Amino acid sequence: MTDLLSPPPKSDRDVYTVSRLNREAKAILEGGLGLLWLEGEISNLARPASGHMYFSLKDDQAQVRCAFFRGAQRGLGFQPEDGMQVLIRARVSLYEARGEFQLIVDSMEPAGEGALRRKFELLKTQLLQEGLFAPDRKRAVPTLPRRIGIITSPSGAVLHDILTTLARRFPSIPVLVYPVPVQGEGAANKIAAMIALADQRAECDALILARGGGSLEDLWSFNEEVVARAIYQCSIPLVCGVGHETDITIADMAADARAPTPTAAAEMLSPDQRQWMTQFTLRTQRLIRLMQDHLNDSRQGLDWASSRLIHPRDRIRQLRDRLSYLSQKMLYAQRHHLHTRRTKLVSINSRLRRSAPPGRVQALLLNARHLDQRLKGAMHLQLQRRQQMLSALGGRLNALSPLATLDRGYAILTNTAGAIVRDARKIKTGDRLHAKISRGELECVVEDVHEEN
Repeated sequence: MTDLLSPPPKSDRDVYTVSRLNREAKAILEGGLGLLWLEGEISNLARPASGHMYFSLKDDQAQVRCAFFRGAQRGLGFQPEDGMQVLIRARVSLYEARGEFQLIVDSMEPAGEGALRRKFELLKTQLLQEGLFAPDRKRAVPTLPRRIGIITSPSGAVLHDILTTLARRFPSIPVLVYPVPVQGEGAANKIAAMIALADQRAECDALILARGGGSLEDLWSFNEEVVARAIYQCSIPLVCGVGHETDITIADMAADARAPTPTAAAEMLSPDQRQWMTQFTLRTQRLIRLMQDHLNDSRQGLDWASSRLIHPRDRIRQLRDRLSYLSQKMLYAQRHHLHTRRTKLVSINSRLRRSAPPGRVQALLLNARHLDQRLKGAMHLQLQRRQQMLSALGGRLNALSPLATLDRGYAILTNTAGAIVRDARKIKTGDRLHAKISRGELECVVEDVHEEN
C-alpha cells in the first residue's frame, strides 16, 4: 500500500516556472476583476522621460502600485501631485518581470469632482428611466414669443447679455425677469420654486433658465433632482442655457430645448428682425407684382370687351334686318301651309266625288266651302295679328332710333373731326361745330362755354 505522506512520483508533478506562475496569475487577476473605480491619495509619484506616470494609491490602511501610461493621459485636465486625492478607473494586473501586483490606470480625475460626477451619472440614469428626458414630451419653443420670462440671477452678467441679445435681434418682445440665486446652499430649491411660480402665473409663453459658466461644483444647483422635476412639470416651453457649450447639466436634459450658452438661448427665442424685414420686403414686392399682373389682365379683358361693343345704330339695323327676315319667313310658311291644305282639300274633294253619292258629295262640298271660308278668315286674322306685331316692333325700333330722338327736338353735335361732342369742357369759344337736327343740318360757332359744376 502506497504511503499517502510520501511525495508523488517525479513523472506526475506539474512543476511551474516563475514566469508561468506570474503569467497565469496575471491572467486570473485581469480576467476576474475587470475595470474598477478606486479613490485614494497619490504618493511616490514618478514621471520618467517616457511620459508614463508611476505612483502608489493609498488610504489609511493600505497602498497599491499604479501605472498611468502616456496614451491614457489624453484629456487629463490637471497635473497629479503627491498628496492629491484622486478618483481613478483602472484594471488589476501584475508586472510579470518582478511579480508585482499593480493597477493599470485608464482615467483619473480629482476625487471631489469625481464624487459629483458619479452622483450626476446616477441621477441621470434614474431620470432617464423615468422618462423625464423623453423627446416626445418636449414642447416646441415658439418662433415669436409674446413675452419671454428669464429665470436667473439679477446681479450677474448673464441677464445683461440676454437682454442685449434680445434688444439687438427683436426689441419689441417684452421680457419679465424672475430673480433667483443660481449658486450656493438652497439655490436648487429656490430655482425649482421660481419655475413653478412662473408656470402658475402663466405670464409668458416661453422661459429661459440661464447661468454663466463654472466648474461642476458651481453648476451643481442645475444638477439637482428638484430642478429637473420642476422643469418636467412646467407647462411653459423652457430653454436651458447654463454654462458654456461643453457644460451639460441635468436641467439641460430635462428642458424642452438646450442652448449652449445664455446668449444662444436668447437667440433661439428671438427671430432676427433683419431677416423678417427682408421677408417683408420680398412679400411686398411680390404682392405689388401680382396686383400689376391682375390689373394688366383686367385691362386686356376690358379692351377685348370694348372691341365687341356695337353702336346702337348698328344694333338697330341688325334687329330690323332680322325682323324683316323673320317676317318674310313667316309669310312664306303661312302660304306654304295654306297651299298644302288647299292641295289636300282638292284631293279629298276629288276622292269624294268619285266614291260618295251625289247628296253626300254636295253636303261635303258645302262643308268644304264652309271650311275654306273659315280657313281664309283664320288666315286673314293671323295675318292681321302678325302685321300688328310687326308694326309694334317697328314702333319700338323707331323709338330706339336716334332719328326719333331728333324728332323730339334734340340735336347731335360733332366737331370738325366728325367726333360727337359730349363734354363742354373739351370745347373752346370760337370752335366750329356741326349740328344735325330732325330736318336738316346746322353749322355753328361757339360764343360761350358753360361747364357743369
